[in-house]
Amino acid sequence: MTEKLWHILVESFPKIFLPGLQMTLPMTALAFALAMVIAIAVALIQFAQVKVLRQICRFYIWVIRGTPLLVQLFVVFYGLRAGNYMSPFLVAVLVFAVNEGAYAAETIRGALEGVPPGQTEAGYCVGMSYTQIMRRIVLPQALRTAFPSLSNGLISMVKDTSLTANITVTEMFMATQRINATYYEPLALYLEVAVIYLLFSTVLTWLQRLGEKKLNALGGKEVRHA
Repeated sequence: MTEKLWHILVESFPKIFLPGLQMTLPMTALAFALAMVIAIAVALIQFAQVKVLRQICRFYIWVIRGTPLLVQLFVVFYGLRAGNYMSPFLVAVLVFAVNEGAYAAETIRGALEGVPPGQTEAGYCVGMSYTQIMRRIVLPQALRTAFPSLSNGLISMVKDTSLTANITVTEMFMATQRINATYYEPLALYLEVAVIYLLFSTVLTWLQRLGEKKLNALGGKEVRHA
């Protein structure tokens, strides 16, 4: 590696890394939090077999899972011209939330259906309402089962935020493109941003494993107390 190239990489690192802290991670956190609200609501509606609402939820999941995320961003930002009324950042958060909500809803629905029916029956036996059973018994167990898959969705979302450069969000990938337009060192600069994405994903993977260990330990305690 030449001295000039090394200087470019060192100089560009904070210019790429800071947008990751200021845009990529906040965008991911907000979108994922909203996606979880959507996913839990959609999963519970399907689990409860609410006929009309269930069909609406199935249609939503079918459309979102069947179309590319980049196309969804373009449809909302350029097609619906949401960029005229909202910031690109907010548009990206909403689109990512709706997209991830569809995938996470199916994960949570499967986890809900995996909870033994006896758990619900036991709740009714002690006088709990359906809402209380869902909130205190079924949903916590389902979320524990779904945790690994949901965590994978979060990690994928961090990487997918690079797509928002196409709707003018100044996140890490767009910052790299602008730097490359000045120095024209595409291989080195795009490898550098790839390493930063890898760094973020590695930290999240470590947190995922830590969370799984804590949830497994909690589940073991509940079994021993049962």
